[in-house]
Amino acid sequence: MSEFSDHIRRRAKIVVIGLTGLGLTGLGTTLPSAFAANSACDGIKVDVTKARKLEYAPLVASALNNKVKPARVKFITIMENGSWSAAYVSTPVSDDGVMFFQTVDGKKQFRDVWGGYADPSEKPELVSWAKKLGAPQDLAKCFADEVTE
Repeated sequence: MSEFSDHIRRRAKIVVIGLTGLGLTGLGTTLPSAFAANSACDGIKVDVTKARKLEYAPLVASALNNKVKPARVKFITIMENGSWSAAYVSTPVSDDGVMFFQTVDGKKQFRDVWGGYADPSEKPELVSWAKKLGAPQDLAKCFADEVTE
């Protein structure tokens, strides 16, 4: 398949995930983060604490097309870097997704979602996609590493 077709398919996955609203479930428990020791995520805050889940669950729920109670949101990791953050969430009705937020005037605002699966060879493309959103380089690299692990 051509590189162009692959790009269109990947973008279509992103759109489908965004339109279906991710249908997230369960706040879940704090997961030990293998990501914290990952060099691509050095300097990026990646802990999933109870306080951070409580902060991000309503943000994720309000960004979804489907009505989901914040208590039903489950997190794999939450990455923060400067005014940008990305919540890697899991749902039983769609692929895992990474929801990007930017803090503007003291409030986190949903920017976009990436969903699906990626091969490690796609890291440069993932970094580029996140940077086009406006995410800082370090967060973009951490995100790309997270979704290809």
